[in-house]
Amino acid sequence: MPNDIPSVTPVLRTIPRDQHTISRKDISASALRVLYRLREGGHEAYLVGGAVRDLLVGGSPKDFDVATSATPEEVKSLFRNCRLIGRRFRLAHVVFGREIIEVATFRANVDDGSGDRETHEGGRLLRDNVYGTIEDDAVRRDFTANALYYTIDDFSVRDYLGGFEDVQNRVLKLIGDPETRYREDPVRMLRAVRLAAKLDFDIDPATAAPIRALAPLLSEAAPARLFEETLKLFLSGHGVASFKGLERHGLLKAMFPEAGAAMEANRSGALRAVVLEGLRGTDARVAADEPVSPAFLFALLMWPAYCRTLMTLQAQDVPPADAQRRAADRVTVHELATIAVPRRFSLPMQEIWLLQSRFGLRQRKRVMRMIAHPRFRAAFDFLQVRQAGSDEHAEDIAFWREAQLDPDMAIAHSPMDDWEGDGDDAQRTPRRRRRRRPVTTG
Repeated sequence: MPNDIPSVTPVLRTIPRDQHTISRKDISASALRVLYRLREGGHEAYLVGGAVRDLLVGGSPKDFDVATSATPEEVKSLFRNCRLIGRRFRLAHVVFGREIIEVATFRANVDDGSGDRETHEGGRLLRDNVYGTIEDDAVRRDFTANALYYTIDDFSVRDYLGGFEDVQNRVLKLIGDPETRYREDPVRMLRAVRLAAKLDFDIDPATAAPIRALAPLLSEAAPARLFEETLKLFLSGHGVASFKGLERHGLLKAMFPEAGAAMEANRSGALRAVVLEGLRGTDARVAADEPVSPAFLFALLMWPAYCRTLMTLQAQDVPPADAQRRAADRVTVHELATIAVPRRFSLPMQEIWLLQSRFGLRQRKRVMRMIAHPRFRAAFDFLQVRQAGSDEHAEDIAFWREAQLDPDMAIAHSPMDDWEGDGDDAQRTPRRRRRRRPVTTG
C-alpha cells in the first residue's frame, strides 16, 4: 500500500459542548478513569470511534475505546490492570472487572522506517504499528463517522474529516479511496453493511460502488475473523437488515457460496423466507435480552445449502439417513472453508438439521427419546421457523408442542401413530403408517 493513501487532508472542526448530545453521565466510569489517568500522565487522550458515534445518535454504547498519544508500553506503565495484546494492531486493554477499555496509540499513515508495518502484495494490511498524531490517526480510520474524538478537556467533539455532519445526515462514508481501503482490509465491506444496518444509515454511493466487484476478496480474510464478524452481523439485533444489506451488495454469496447459490436457484423463495423468519426471531430474542446460540444461527444460514445438497443426494438414490449425514458433512466442510465455525457450534448445527427428519415419528419410545435429546428444543424451534417456507409442518408442530406437555396424550391424539404398543422391538399391530417425508426446502 503506498504511503500516501488515503490521500485526505484533515481539517479540524471543534463542536463545543452546547452543540452536541454527549454527556459524561452516559460514558462508562472506567473509560473516564482511563482518560483522566492518561491526561494526568502527560498524554493526549480521547474517547473515539463507535462510542462517540453512537452517543451522537442517541445510542447506548457497549464498548468504549480510547485513542492516545501514549505508546502501548506507556499505557501499561500507568495501569497495573493493563495487558498488551495483538500483533496486527498493538493495543492496550485496561481491565476493570468484566469491562475492558481498549486503548490504541494514534496511528500514522506514513512509515518512515521506524515503525512496524507490513502489507500483502494485493494491498491488504497485515500489520500496522506505525504511530503518529491525532490528525494521522483520524485519516487512518475506516469511516468518517468513526473518526470523531471526544475530549474531557472542554467536553467538545473534534472532527477532522466531516464525520460529525455525516452522522447528523446518517450517512456512512469511507475515508479515502473506497477500492483501496477495501483492498487494504476486505472485512471493511462487511463492517459497512453491519454499521449501516445497526445505525439505520445509508451507505454513501461512492463507498458502496466497489463492494460487489470486490466481494471475492473476502476469501483472503482470516476465516476466524469472518466468524467473529458474522456473529456481529447477525447476533446484535439487526440480523434481518444485515442479511438484506449483504444480499444487496453481493456479499452474501461471498460469505456463504453454496447457501447463496441455493437461494438463487430456489424459485419459490421458500429457502430465503425460512432464513429471514429465523433472523426475525433472533432479532426479537436479542431485543428481549434472551440468549441466542451461534449453532442455531449457522444452522439457519447454511440451511439452504443443506437442503440443496440433500435433494441432490436423494435424486441419486442415496438412502435417506446416509444422504442426510453426507449432506450435513459436505456443507459443513465446503462452507466452513470461508468461515471458521468452531466444532462446538458446527456439530450442534448438524444435529439440528438431522433431527428435522425425526419429527415425523410417532412411536412412543422414539417420541420420548426425541424430547430428551439435548438439541430437541433448538431443533423444534427450527421446525417452527421452517413453516415460513412451507405450511406442511403444521401437524408436526402441533404434535410436538403437545408432546412436550403430555407425550401420552399427544400420541393418543395423533392420527398417525406408527404402531400400537410400546417398545421398539416388540411385535406390534401396525396402524396407519405415516410415510416418512424427505426434508423439503421449507
